[in-house]
Amino acid sequence: MRVMAQMSMIMNLDKCIGCHTCSVTCKQVWTNRTGVEYAWFNNVETRPGLGYPRQYEDQARWKGGWVRNKRGRLKLRSGGRINRLAHIFNNPDLPQIDDYYEPWTYDYDMLTTAPAGNQSPVARPKSLLTGKNMDIKWSGNWDDDLGGSQETAAADPILATMSEHVKMEFEETFMFYLPRICEHCLNPACVAACPSGAMYKREEDGIVLVDEDGCRGWRMCVSACPYKKVYFNHKTGKAEKCTLCYPLIEQGKPTICSETCVGRLRYLGLMLYDADAVLQAATVENDQDLLEAQRSCFLDPFDPEVIAAAKAGGMADDWILAAQNSPIYKLISEFRIALPLHPEYRTMPMVWYIPPLSPVVDVVSTTGSDGEDSRTLFAAIDKLRIPVEYLAGLFSAGDVVPVESSLRKLAAMRSYMRDVNLGNDLDESIPEAVGMTGESIQAMYRLLAIAKYEDRYVIPKAHVETARELEELGCSLDTDGGPGMGGPGSAGHSGPYGNTVGMPLGATVDNYNEMRGEAGTPTTPGRVNLLNWNGAASAAGLFPPVQPPATDDGAPA
Repeated sequence: MRVMAQMSMIMNLDKCIGCHTCSVTCKQVWTNRTGVEYAWFNNVETRPGLGYPRQYEDQARWKGGWVRNKRGRLKLRSGGRINRLAHIFNNPDLPQIDDYYEPWTYDYDMLTTAPAGNQSPVARPKSLLTGKNMDIKWSGNWDDDLGGSQETAAADPILATMSEHVKMEFEETFMFYLPRICEHCLNPACVAACPSGAMYKREEDGIVLVDEDGCRGWRMCVSACPYKKVYFNHKTGKAEKCTLCYPLIEQGKPTICSETCVGRLRYLGLMLYDADAVLQAATVENDQDLLEAQRSCFLDPFDPEVIAAAKAGGMADDWILAAQNSPIYKLISEFRIALPLHPEYRTMPMVWYIPPLSPVVDVVSTTGSDGEDSRTLFAAIDKLRIPVEYLAGLFSAGDVVPVESSLRKLAAMRSYMRDVNLGNDLDESIPEAVGMTGESIQAMYRLLAIAKYEDRYVIPKAHVETARELEELGCSLDTDGGPGMGGPGSAGHSGPYGNTVGMPLGATVDNYNEMRGEAGTPTTPGRVNLLNWNGAASAAGLFPPVQPPATDDGAPA
């Protein structure tokens, strides 16, 4: 048993109102710059719908994730090393800009500089890529704008696996929001597909990052990620992705998307898992067994053997305590109501979801029945197959049993807590019907409904003795204009703050002529980043050259 810690997230979909605050704040922090205008590390999708990029779940087209071969071994769906080498300059499985959307702005100068006239001036949308006028036909939020209409959502890859009856009537039945970030998988396909080894998974907390210095822009990680959460920066020629806001995580603070979430639907915490069991779990034959296989990798943080193994591996006591208090462990392993997104991709994702009960409640309420009566809700879950089957296609590889179990527990909590809040006699048969007790139902309610800040985010700080090592890793976005802006470890420099004195200009197609210099001779100009300089060292060009003292006759000494 090799005990490791994984920083994980769970989202309660019943509480998402589709406000996109998480997306906007993430955009402002991480991708508000040239080259990644189209990239959304966090986006909120309307379901049913095509998602972002369009139909990213259609792995027959994109060839993302892993598949199990006849010998029971995993291989990348996109092919082995020889296949990737053969297509290294022409990757046929990459989404095009139209699958995302062509980013645009508006000609605001037209509004402010137009002369007086009888007609109001119009700010035409202009492409941020070409600068030309354009017609807006798609965006990262288009499904939400159309409200799940048949115009686009009928092409939802999940609905394509279901009956014609569902595809004809789903828009009258249910709709919900699905926020998505990088899954920071235990078995990430993007890491395995990277030819240059620039994509890596941090050992201390499991966060998947990109070494911008090592990235060569082959984009194999983009096609290998089945969730399409790796983006290509066309300005720097580098891959970028969600970092789980690791500079904040190291300080014990939640991610930007979690901190600003209006619905308070996100939970952050550690999960302890057996790293030696991951491969075996990812290679189970039946896709519908992958959920329980992944759950079996998670370890009980209260088990004395697990605690001893964790300490033997160098894990600090406060990290073990954080794992014991983790809301992630409670929701996945104790209450067993959280489910992974598309476990059939075999990447072992670590961003899990609590499926929404609201579609079922809405249908019950529209019939005039009591939307909080346990018997009515239990019957609706059993009979209302459309949302249950659809949710199973998202969270359990088509197996409706885990989804039904999760929804029934949420329905039992809804009914039982109404009696608690109204002072009615408690019906203990309600929690018993879902294999729980009244006490555990109330504990689950406290966590899902009224949990305080410190209950939702249990994040241990990085230790002082390892801080220097964490600094050496550098920011995964240490690129021209990126948030890291040439921090430690960038562009061949190493050492703690103060020894890293600036960020040399990296070679890309865009700046090739600039690097050749005015005389056409190859040069390597640099730029000094004062944000990373503390006076302990200096870079060429930062200060005027020191002139030698002159002699009495005025000549240099």
